[in-house]
Amino acid sequence: MTCAEFQEVLPYIFESGGQAAEMEHLKTCQVCSDLVQDLRYIADQAKLLLPLRDPSPQVWDGIQNSLEREGLIRPQAKAHSAGKKKIAEVRVQGSGYREQGKS
Repeated sequence: MTCAEFQEVLPYIFESGGQAAEMEHLKTCQVCSDLVQDLRYIADQAKLLLPLRDPSPQVWDGIQNSLEREGLIRPQAKAHSAGKKKIAEVRVQGSGYREQGKS
């Protein structure tokens, strides 16, 4: 197996664990072995970037205010912060808003 062949099936190796020929290539090819090691490190580090808590109520207020200003939702009486996100989601989904050029 060449490096090009290995790298072509690399996404499937991560999903399934790979086959014997691919594992043999990893044992003998330092370049591909380093690539797999780097990709695993990146994937592990990316998991650490996930937010540890929900955004503050001010974030949801800002989103709602932006949607109202852009006319995507109708202005409403200020609801409890916890429910604002859901209200905005429902209104945008139910408004019939579609991106231009899409039916």
